[in-house]
Amino acid sequence: MKPEHNETLDSIKNIKLFQAIDGYRFSIDAVLLENFISAKRLEKGVELGAGSGVISILLAKRLKQVYVTAVEIQKKLAERARRNVSLNDLDGRVEIIEKDMRALKEVFPANKFDFVFSNPPFRKTRTGRLSIYEERAVARHEIEITLPDLINTASYLLKHSGKFFMIYHPFRLAELTSLLQQSRLEPKRMRFVHSRIGEEAKMVLIEAVKGSGAWLKIAPPVYLYEEGTEYTAELNKILM
Repeated sequence: MKPEHNETLDSIKNIKLFQAIDGYRFSIDAVLLENFISAKRLEKGVELGAGSGVISILLAKRLKQVYVTAVEIQKKLAERARRNVSLNDLDGRVEIIEKDMRALKEVFPANKFDFVFSNPPFRKTRTGRLSIYEERAVARHEIEITLPDLINTASYLLKHSGKFFMIYHPFRLAELTSLLQQSRLEPKRMRFVHSRIGEEAKMVLIEAVKGSGAWLKIAPPVYLYEEGTEYTAELNKILM
């Protein structure tokens, strides 16, 4: 398999990926989320907003018992994700579905999956600069999906005691926590991501459990860089 004229062939950790030159390209957020997912005793998972498939593919490579249904609304991205699944010999373990996640109730019964994960857009449509490239715009802004839609869908899909993992921006953390609890998804573990020591958090990793009691663990923070531009030892380990 070869990249198309508007694509690059890239690698991260132990996988290869076709990515659009001018469209959506994965960032460090995707790798951090995959590393954060603890699903050793879980089998059936769903990714909401798969993009090029990077998180599902990395997860399936790491956890051999896992089968993932990756949902992506954009046709070109869904097609690219399918090619990436085949490129990494994961046909049969990662399935790409081109679907609006709000319509998944028409596809799956409630309480079907062990875990759900997502790296969703975190900017509302009237905030921040909207990319001229549709793939990037939909990935960063709530054009096709809103935060309440995402959380309601995750809760519908999850079994009782199922886990929901996501990475999000801290400036909407209060809103996010409230919406999770309204949907019976209790935050159990959070880990803040900082560029450097002494700087404010730029992202937050969250694990919530459906139907669980109220207690929360704040894990040690993740720092991406040393004082300069060198990655920290932990980030280098995550990227290996």
